[in-house]
Amino acid sequence: MAPTASSGDRVELVVPAAPEYLSVLRTATAGLAARLDLTIDEIEDLRIAVDEACALVLGPQALDGSPDLHAVEPGAAPDASAPVLTAVFELVAPGMKVQVSGPAQTLPGRDSFAWAVLEALVSGLETGRDDAGRHWIRLRHDGPGRG
Repeated sequence: MAPTASSGDRVELVVPAAPEYLSVLRTATAGLAARLDLTIDEIEDLRIAVDEACALVLGPQALDGSPDLHAVEPGAAPDASAPVLTAVFELVAPGMKVQVSGPAQTLPGRDSFAWAVLEALVSGLETGRDDAGRHWIRLRHDGPGRG
């Protein structure tokens, strides 16, 4: 059964800021989007949009310990001070809002290909910075047939 406007289901996931964990967020996106009675194409579009937004807020990756880029060693033990990627999913009938935030120091210009992809896949797109200086991207899908 699709969620109702009064249900307002909210799911928050926090994973290490490493590309290896994007599959967790892609899977969560697809699973939650399926609850909205979206078509397979709409679910895939939303999954791609979340993946692209996550890649943007991850920023450049460095595995060499460079101080200029955040470094996450594959298989390293979790560290409370290690950078994280956060995704908050809100199911608001008939659609979904997703906000992702991460350690990127800067985001590409809004005229880049990545932004063009995002704008083509979702109904709404916002960006900003939180109090900790982390960039966030908020995506909105307005529901079945309204991608």
